Amino acid sequence: MNKKNLLLIAIVSLIALVARFVPHLPNFSPLASVMLFAGVYGQSKKYIILPLLALFISDVFLGFYKLEIMLAVYGSLALIGILGSWLKKNKNILNIASSTLGSALLFFLITNFAVWYFGSWYSHDLAGLALCYNLAIPFFKATLAGNIVYSTLLFGVYEGATYIIKEQRLALKK
Repeated sequence: MNKKNLLLIAIVSLIALVARFVPHLPNFSPLASVMLFAGVYGQSKKYIILPLLALFISDVFLGFYKLEIMLAVYGSLALIGILGSWLKKNKNILNIASSTLGSALLFFLITNFAVWYFGSWYSHDLAGLALCYNLAIPFFKATLAGNIVYSTLLFGVYEGATYIIKEQRLALKK
């Protein structure tokens, strides 16, 4: 990891922050993809703080919500960043795709459990939990679509640019 990657993660985090203010489908967000990206290309796990800081700054303007649910959102995103740290050592297209899909599922399971457990919208029994997850399926679809689009863009552009730069360097040496 060099300073260029740190700057890149900061820029991508800033884009994620701005994206929260642009009209979009609920849960169609670059945040989970940015967390994965930061985990993969950050020098250490501490670099996942940048996208979380961007989320916090946007929450200052958009409004805070129930603390326990916010902690579940931030915690699930931090776990996605840690998943990115694992992905760094095991990076291939299948693992990137699996991590992209897995991060959507992780976010869905953790945050909706928190909504059920800490909220007052659902009865606190298995039927209420099932209803909570069932009603969240449209949001899960948007999360999944966002993760696929943004991870494809982030990882595809970065890896493609890295490949082209390496090829150009090799061509210049010949």
